[in-house]
Amino acid sequence: MQLNLKVWRQKSDKEKGNFELYTVDNVLEDMSFFEMLDMLNNQLIKDDKTPIAFDHDCREGICGTCGIVINGRAHGPLKGVTSCQLHMRSFKDGDTIVIEPWRSKSFPIVKDLVVNRTAFDRIMESGGYISVKTGGAPDANATPIFKDNADEAFDSATCIGCGACVATCKNASAMLFVSAKINQYSQLPQGQVEHNKRVNSMINQMDLEGFGSCTNTGACEADCPKEISVNNIIKLNKSYIKNLLS
Repeated sequence: MQLNLKVWRQKSDKEKGNFELYTVDNVLEDMSFFEMLDMLNNQLIKDDKTPIAFDHDCREGICGTCGIVINGRAHGPLKGVTSCQLHMRSFKDGDTIVIEPWRSKSFPIVKDLVVNRTAFDRIMESGGYISVKTGGAPDANATPIFKDNADEAFDSATCIGCGACVATCKNASAMLFVSAKINQYSQLPQGQVEHNKRVNSMINQMDLEGFGSCTNTGACEADCPKEISVNNIIKLNKSYIKNLLS
């Protein structure tokens, strides 16, 4: 099939960007979205033009490196799917596809569709870890954990830190990311020791990075490729308020 692409091109965060139009022919429905962009880049290189820069690594929906806005939605039209795992069968011959980077002051554009997401790294460095000595791996039954807690911790830990929650939020809030990273520890005994400190440190760092406030629209959950629940945000707010009152 033939597709018309309207792609955001921008040399750096210091320069203004603009949309450029491209046509891609012979796109197969079994191609991934990024394979289609590879095809376009190969043609641009042959024409002695600058290829489109975009983030990618594993291309298996695991690493969280990818992330673009496709036709106004983070990661594209399908629910629970990353940009790299989106396939061209989701589009029709002759479609026009608008491709943009994440839009957030805290995620400055590096080039074209690539954004700087090191703000997430700094949030994790502020408290997204366990510093107590846990020793070697214990036997599976040495520390009993309720299945509901273990399941919730695992569900929260599936967050890949792609930033779709920020990109889709009207306030560019990072609360879904931060709450998931905190809740994955709070459900387990190893994470209880530093829980209160972790909550304060990570929220304070999130504010320092310039992310907006959460106004509970639920857009983050709707566009999250791992379908992280906003219940994480509710639990984080409770913990934060409890810390303020104690």
